[in-house]
Amino acid sequence: MAMRPPVPVPTLSRRAKLVIGAIAVLLALFTVVGTLTNVYVDYLWFDATGFTEVFWTELQTRVLLFAVAGVATGGLTALAMYLAYRFRPTFRPMSLEQQNLERYRQSLESRRGLVLTGIAVVLGLFAGFTAQANWETWLSFRNSTDFGRTDPQFGVDLSFFVFDYPFYRLLLGFGFAIAILALIGSLLTHYIFGGLRLQTPGQKLTGGARVQLSVLLGVFVALKAVAYWLDRYGLVYSDRGGVFTGASYTDVNALLVPKTILVFVAAVCALAFFANIVVRNFLLPAAALVLLLVSSLVIGVAYPAIVQQFVVNPSANEKEAPYIERAIESTRVAYGLDDIDYVDYAQQTTGDEVDPDVALAELRNDTETIPNARLLDPNVLTDTFTARQQIRNVYGFPEKLDIDRYTIDGETGDYVVAVRELDSAGLSENQSTWINRHTVYTHGHGFVAAPANEVVAGSEGGEPNFTTGDLPTQGDIPVEESRIYYGELIQDYSVVGAPEGVAPREFDLPEGGSEDRQINNTYEGEGGVSVGSFFRQLTFAIYYRERNFLLSNAVNEESKVLYVRDPRERVEKVAPFLEVDGDPYPAVIDGRVTWILDGYTTSDFYPYSEQMQLGEAVADALTGTGTTALPNQTVNYIRNSVKATVDAYDGTVTLYAWDEEDPVLRTFMKAFPGVVEPKSEMGEELISHVRYPEDLFKVQRDILTRYHVDDPIAFYEGSDRWQIPDDPTRNVEENQPPYYILAQRPGDDEATFQLTSALNAFQRENLSAFISASSAPETYGDLQVLQLPGNTPFRGPGQVQNAFITNNQVRPDLTLFDSANSDAVFGNLLTLPIGDAGLLYVEPLYVESTGEGGFPLLQRVLVNFGDRIGYANTLSEALDQVFGDGAGVVASDADGVPTEAEEGEDTPGVEQPADPTDVPIPPDGTDGLPAAPDMDQAVRDINAALEALAGAQRSGDFAGQGEALADLQEAVTAYQRAQQEAGGGG
Repeated sequence: MAMRPPVPVPTLSRRAKLVIGAIAVLLALFTVVGTLTNVYVDYLWFDATGFTEVFWTELQTRVLLFAVAGVATGGLTALAMYLAYRFRPTFRPMSLEQQNLERYRQSLESRRGLVLTGIAVVLGLFAGFTAQANWETWLSFRNSTDFGRTDPQFGVDLSFFVFDYPFYRLLLGFGFAIAILALIGSLLTHYIFGGLRLQTPGQKLTGGARVQLSVLLGVFVALKAVAYWLDRYGLVYSDRGGVFTGASYTDVNALLVPKTILVFVAAVCALAFFANIVVRNFLLPAAALVLLLVSSLVIGVAYPAIVQQFVVNPSANEKEAPYIERAIESTRVAYGLDDIDYVDYAQQTTGDEVDPDVALAELRNDTETIPNARLLDPNVLTDTFTARQQIRNVYGFPEKLDIDRYTIDGETGDYVVAVRELDSAGLSENQSTWINRHTVYTHGHGFVAAPANEVVAGSEGGEPNFTTGDLPTQGDIPVEESRIYYGELIQDYSVVGAPEGVAPREFDLPEGGSEDRQINNTYEGEGGVSVGSFFRQLTFAIYYRERNFLLSNAVNEESKVLYVRDPRERVEKVAPFLEVDGDPYPAVIDGRVTWILDGYTTSDFYPYSEQMQLGEAVADALTGTGTTALPNQTVNYIRNSVKATVDAYDGTVTLYAWDEEDPVLRTFMKAFPGVVEPKSEMGEELISHVRYPEDLFKVQRDILTRYHVDDPIAFYEGSDRWQIPDDPTRNVEENQPPYYILAQRPGDDEATFQLTSALNAFQRENLSAFISASSAPETYGDLQVLQLPGNTPFRGPGQVQNAFITNNQVRPDLTLFDSANSDAVFGNLLTLPIGDAGLLYVEPLYVESTGEGGFPLLQRVLVNFGDRIGYANTLSEALDQVFGDGAGVVASDADGVPTEAEEGEDTPGVEQPADPTDVPIPPDGTDGLPAAPDMDQAVRDINAALEALAGAQRSGDFAGQGEALADLQEAVTAYQRAQQEAGGGG
């Protein structure tokens, strides 16, 4: 048979080759320069922040994994193809198939080195990029730390599952990839060069091809044996049980042994392929492979399915009970829920209504919760803070303000706090030139705080009482350095610094409140990267694609560039092994504004623990409108292991080991020595401002809705599930956010700063539980769950909100407030425990003008207890409506503050009142006896005096306060005298 002449391969002209070569060189040059510039700028940032250990460790680990995986994958695949070429037959039978392949052989013969190199490089790059992304897996494996807990099924320390198992799976995955690529490459090479003849009569494989393919198939099946062995341990992540995670009855009793059997079957199959090198007959390995396939289907699939269907499913709640117990215990430990104080709360309430008289007695004894009831919602008041404290358009406040607590004059209270940041988005058109944007408007200025339980009375009624604010910053929270160079709103880089004697360029603050005059400043902090040399100026010109780094005289030998200025981004950069909470908050620590952040260590390989999507679990009605969403990655273990701080002036990042027992943190501390400081380095003032983190709390409350149940059968049946209520104040089907409050928990002696959330019954709107996490230094992290009766009469947040908006007194006002000129804005619906009596709901109602510059002002307060609703101008008046006259006196401090003088200030001629909450509130009778007429009159006189006192305090009428105090004392004396007479002359 005559052979067809080979078809010539098209060739490029010399000019085309030069053009293509030049383009390729330019692209490569730009890529290399861009990459090196990015890496160098990154290094400069790490060097300036003092975390080069992180930079070099991560870089070296990535390079190592890239090189090993790239060389192994590309090199072994190319080697297999090279061997296949070497084993090619010298003579090939003449056939149409071989004639068609001849032109490809001739084309490849002269370029085989280039082709093999190209294949090796391309595959190596893909493998290298994949491997380097797993640098944390390698570091975790290399620096593994024991958990000190043993797996109940296999008897190994949990560190094997969290640190070792993921790395073994990673290695196995690359092993399979290399074996498959080498097999495919060898098959193609053998086919093209005649070692494999699919359509040619006679022998289909040459001896060399048979040997090589047998070895590669044997390696593949041997890897399958290893996979079956690892699958045994992977049963701890099984979801066969349906309602729980971990090895189920079927996994342990019908799959664990078959997996072990399959290990040996696969090993025998691999030996059969290796034996084919000598036996030279594919029947043996083929038979072994069939045996493996049949075995995997029968004992690995069919048998477990039969056991599940006919043994487990008919009585699954009983069969799965021991394995559910494992899942409950492990999930609680993995999410930090193994030490919760469960309190059976308000169990005496069994009817359709709660008893307001019992609550009134508790309310009158309350000196901690109600006086601190928060009337200011940090999620609503950004526009109010902006209207009253912005001062210049270049400043701004974040969309969501923050809650923190401060101790002033010995009294601890929670405050709505914010820093007056530079708002890059607020610059006007003429302020947005490069000079203005990057060298003039470089920082914000000031710290603003308002007591969360106070509003200003009088003509400016409903506004926060800014006890710290203005420019320069002044107030009851002393701030020594109030310039804000690092914050949540600052998105641009800034060029700061200048030689001595050069006039300051940076806008600092207005002078004397003038709109035309200003005071400038030159940055003197330690933050930023020096750009004094021409090389660095060139580097940043390339990095930012900005020629002004080379041309502007604003960039000089003393200049620094401030970049990566968001506190959250800074912590994520210096601690890439952490997930950072979505809501950093500012605090004044030792006179400096400091951002405080929470860092989490996570894993998705904790055995028997329920897995969840982190981003979905922490999402609520505020996510994206003031808090940052965490990545939606799978986790089943989380710890708030690190507290981080970022100095708002110089950007200094400090990491503290908050949970020093966390094995995951200890593992990364081995990998990055010296990066995380011990908890003992935290000062007392910093510790006094740490909060229980919101994102962790939201994950925990999600888990608690199911895993608060101890009985495995009840867990399986789901008969006592809870659910997170939707946020009723925003009319969205998204989770209600948790709220920080300063309140006294049942069983505690005093109020503590805590993070709280209500939980409903599953698919019902009634309240089932109330969870709180303490942020007090002495009891930090203590979780308490108030469990309400199973037939709870307590309304959930949605029911309460519905009762508010349909109330006959509230509905007309909402119609009035929601008009063409204004909007009604509901604030946070707080749930407050009142002693042991029940839960009180408090919600502020704001009114915001729809005109330009409008901002919310507090106009009403709504209160709910049981089936009673209070709706009034102040909290105390609303409490009186719910519980009767005199109840609201405990909240009088929260109703308002004088506008003309600070409450408690000494005023000539006026004796200052004692705390109105110290006035004894008389009961309706004595020892169960009806009240005497004199006592009734005394009660009315006390209430009238208290009302007059509150009115005088709100209006700043000091003379009226003195008269009201005198009347109050006289009425109290009369009541005590009448009480003695009613008791028999006592």
